[in-house]
Amino acid sequence: MSATATSTPPPAAPKVSGGKGGRTRLSFPVVLLIIAGALLALSAVRAVTGAQDVTSAGQISAALAMAVPIGLAGLGGLWAERAGVVNIGLEGMMILGTFFGAWAGWQTDPWIGVLAGVVGGMLGGLLHAFATVTFGVDHIISGIAINILALGFTTYFAKLWFNTGVAAEKGGSPKQSPPADSITTVTVPGLSDWLHSVEKHHWFFVSDVAGILGGLVTHVSLLTLVAVALFVGTFFVLWKTSFGLRLRSCGENPVAAESLGVNVYRYKYIAVIISGGLAGLGGAFLSLVTSHIYNEGQTGGRGYIGLAAMIFGNWRPGGLAMGAGLFGFADALQLRNGGESVHALLLLLVVMLAVLAAWKLYRKRFVPGVISAVIAAAVLVWYLATDTVPTEFVSATPYIVTLLVLSLSAQRLRMPKADGMRYRKGQGK
Repeated sequence: MSATATSTPPPAAPKVSGGKGGRTRLSFPVVLLIIAGALLALSAVRAVTGAQDVTSAGQISAALAMAVPIGLAGLGGLWAERAGVVNIGLEGMMILGTFFGAWAGWQTDPWIGVLAGVVGGMLGGLLHAFATVTFGVDHIISGIAINILALGFTTYFAKLWFNTGVAAEKGGSPKQSPPADSITTVTVPGLSDWLHSVEKHHWFFVSDVAGILGGLVTHVSLLTLVAVALFVGTFFVLWKTSFGLRLRSCGENPVAAESLGVNVYRYKYIAVIISGGLAGLGGAFLSLVTSHIYNEGQTGGRGYIGLAAMIFGNWRPGGLAMGAGLFGFADALQLRNGGESVHALLLLLVVMLAVLAAWKLYRKRFVPGVISAVIAAAVLVWYLATDTVPTEFVSATPYIVTLLVLSLSAQRLRMPKADGMRYRKGQGK
C-alpha cells in the first residue's frame, strides 16, 4: 500500500511596499515640473506683492537650517515605521539630543556634543523599543510617556548641571546651557558671490532661482551636509540592500518575515534605536548649530512636525525631504519676517486653492471643489482687506502649513501595513 506524499509549498515572501499603494508614483520629470511650478508661483508672488525676502538667499539659508532638524526627526520616524513601530516619542528624543548635545558641546568640542546628542536620542529609542517590542506596550502611549519623561529629565538636570559652578560662570542658568563653539560652515567660493549679485537685480524668476541657490551654497554647516548624506544613505540601505528589505518586511508582514527566518525583534530594535539616534541628531543640530546653546522648550514641537513631513513624503526619503523643506520654509518665514512675507503668501494660497477647486470640479467631486473655492475666496478677501497678518497667526504658520499639507495629501498616502501593530514572536503558528 503506497502513501501519497503531500508537498507543502514554501511560505510566500512578504510583500514589501515600494510606496505605490495602488496609486501611480510621481516620476522624476513630474517632480521637476512641480518644483518649477512652485518656483514660478513664488516668483509671481514676489513680483506682485514686492515681498523681496520670500526667495532671498537669507530666507533660504534660514529655511535650510530650520528644515534639517525637522528632516532628521522625520527620517527617524521613517526608520521606525518602516519596521512597524510608530515613534511618537521623536519629540522627547529630540529634547534629549538638545540637552546632551549642548552639555557635552560646551565642555569639550561641538562634534563630541553631536555624538552625545545622538547617544541621548538612541537611549530614548532603546527605551521605546523595550516598551513596544519586548513588552507590547501601545506605541502611542509609550511615545507620549517618553516625551513627558524627556522633558522632566532635562528640566531637572538643567538645574543641576547648568546653574552651578563653572557652567553658571559661563552663562548657564536653570533653563539654558553655556554657549558651545560653532561648527564649521562652508561657502562655495565665487559661485556664492555671483548668485548674490544676480539676486540683487530682482529679475523675474532668474533672480529668484539665484537667491534660492545662493542660500544653499552660502554658510552651510557641515552638519547639514551630514544630514544630506544620511538621507541618501537611508534610501540606499532601506531600498537597495537585503538588510533594508528584511527591515521593511517587518513593517509590512512580520509573520511572513518570521517564517522566512527574519529575527523580527532584532530588526525592530535596530530600527527604533537608529530612529532615536536620528532624532537626537536633529536635537543636537538645534542646540549646536541653530542657537549654540540648550534652551528649555527648544524643540518647539519639531518632532511632531517631522512626523508630519514623513507622512507627507509617503514614508519615503525623497518626499520627506520635500516636506521638511516646506515646513522649514514656513518656520523661517515666521522667525525672520513677521507678518509681511506671510501676508504675501496668502496670495499664493489663493492660487493653490483655486487650482485645487478647479481640479476637484473637473473630476466631478463637487463638494470638496466648492469648499476649496469658497475658502480661496475668503482668503482673497482677507488678503485684499489687510496689509499684514496678526502676530498670533504668524507664529502659528508652521503648524497651519502642516495641517493644510496633510489634509491635501491624505488621499495618496499608504503607510506600512503592520505599522503600529503589536507583534509577538510565533503568533502566526
